[in-house]
Amino acid sequence: MPLDPARLLAAPPRVRTLTWSPRDVLLYHLGVGAPPSRPHWTLESRLRVLPSFAVVAGGQDVLSALDIPGAESVDRTQVLHGTQELILHRPLPAEGSARARTAVTDVHDKGSAAVLGFRTEAADAEGPLWTARRLLFARGAGGFGGARGPALPRPPRPEGPPAAVHRVPLREDAALLYRLSGDMNPLHADPAEAARAGFPRPVLQGLCTYGTALRVLVDTLLDGRPEPVRRYAARFSGVVFPGETLELTVWRTGEREARAEAVVPDTGRLVLADAVLEWEA
Repeated sequence: MPLDPARLLAAPPRVRTLTWSPRDVLLYHLGVGAPPSRPHWTLESRLRVLPSFAVVAGGQDVLSALDIPGAESVDRTQVLHGTQELILHRPLPAEGSARARTAVTDVHDKGSAAVLGFRTEAADAEGPLWTARRLLFARGAGGFGGARGPALPRPPRPEGPPAAVHRVPLREDAALLYRLSGDMNPLHADPAEAARAGFPRPVLQGLCTYGTALRVLVDTLLDGRPEPVRRYAARFSGVVFPGETLELTVWRTGEREARAEAVVPDTGRLVLADAVLEWEA
């Protein structure tokens, strides 16, 4: 059965109650490589919350967005994360509960793949917490006769020398540790599932790369203070394997804005592109 864009766009928003504790935050920080030398990520008495925790708060799974009418035919082993954007309305609490409302915003037919867009609004008793937007590429789900849609906007690469270049080694078990925060897709743990998807071994979650980069940016640009962060977005442009090293290049593009990209230096493979971080004073 082909993808049904009409049913997808007409589907009622999926509403969930998300609940988390400091233990969940600590586990997430370890999953994105927080070292012992940074106790604001690893010690409950000094705990600050990395804004990208929003993507896993309450045990959220990227693929759970596909639990909607019209997406029954999507092979989840063939789904890749395209882009992720977070808008923070205020700092995330280390312990909390929020009501999250996720709706389908886009369904495009790229021929060999379908592109599905989702928007999540999360709020607690005090008001809005975050807005998340993501695009998922469902390989093999295209060809249903829908509109191709616009190309992803690509800002020009910053000119001039970067402000910094950071080398970030990844743990061999990084994908296994990160998945305990909610992304239980076997693609990241089972060699047989990875092979079925066309990879030589399990791959790192794109959102793990996303969170790892943000952790480095907050530590180096904001002195470990996540509270000023207001927007963080990036495009996933390549596969990362656990145990590899990321090279994160950072440009200051404004008084309260930075751009970044990450490559695997051993191969030159670009894996995180068009990353932008915006913050308040």
